[in-house]
Amino acid sequence: MNIKYILFFIGIWILSSCGTTESLPVLKYYEYDKGLSLQDSVSLIKDTASFKEYDISYFSVNYKKVPGILTIPKNVSKPVPVIILLHGAGDNKTVDYVAYGNDFLLKNHYAVLRIDISKHGDRKEDEYDLSFTGKTRYWSREIITQTVFDLRRAIDFIETRSELDAKRIGYYGISLGGITGTIFCGVEKRIKVPVIVLAGGQFNLMYEKKALSSDAKDYTSIIEPLNFVEQIAPRPLLMINAENDDIIPPMMSKLLYKKAEKPKNIIWYPAKHHTIPLEKVYQDGVNWFEEYL
Repeated sequence: MNIKYILFFIGIWILSSCGTTESLPVLKYYEYDKGLSLQDSVSLIKDTASFKEYDISYFSVNYKKVPGILTIPKNVSKPVPVIILLHGAGDNKTVDYVAYGNDFLLKNHYAVLRIDISKHGDRKEDEYDLSFTGKTRYWSREIITQTVFDLRRAIDFIETRSELDAKRIGYYGISLGGITGTIFCGVEKRIKVPVIVLAGGQFNLMYEKKALSSDAKDYTSIIEPLNFVEQIAPRPLLMINAENDDIIPPMMSKLLYKKAEKPKNIIWYPAKHHTIPLEKVYQDGVNWFEEYL
């Protein structure tokens, strides 16, 4: 990274420490009509000695159909605590690292709900590039905003299932799933315990020299994790990050953690974005859920 932008990051960090803790109008953006019909569908796709797996779908805000997979462990007392598990950019609900996490959480006696991020996986509609500064920036921003609504509707769905404990819902989001999840957990109080992996804040830094412009601030306002992370407290937040992250600059992760209120903890691994040790980071999540969920 160019030295002038490192200095710029430091300047932004100083500026961010002078922010307000008052509720922001952007929080109201994610309000929705909970009375809208889910029109949900549930069908059994796998029944083993240790779990049942279901193909599910439901309708979200803007009449978007959300496909998902619900896995429920057997031989555990009901209702079962459930973890919403969300993938990163360009991937889907069955990508290898999410499938690994599903199995890991399942073995630790959690039900797992996985959905596709908007315009990903089974919801993919076109081949546009995800870019928050280029020609598809509004299309890209909508991916995050729509998914926040989709995740809120996922909880509405969980509340209809008697085998799931709607009072014990955790969240585990990775990369774009962590960024989106920070917003989601900030506006959605029904998430009891969030775990945010490989995420950061201060999105307007992507605009480099124009980072402090009103255009950059206005555009990023409803998808800026820093505008929402304080609202997670007093629920316990765990962040997991890579010291040598080549996708999300560690400075942005530190900014997000700094803005979060206690109780909170952050774990760093000597790794890059795609080399973070899966078994360890999922075990970190399980430890956090076991303590607080």
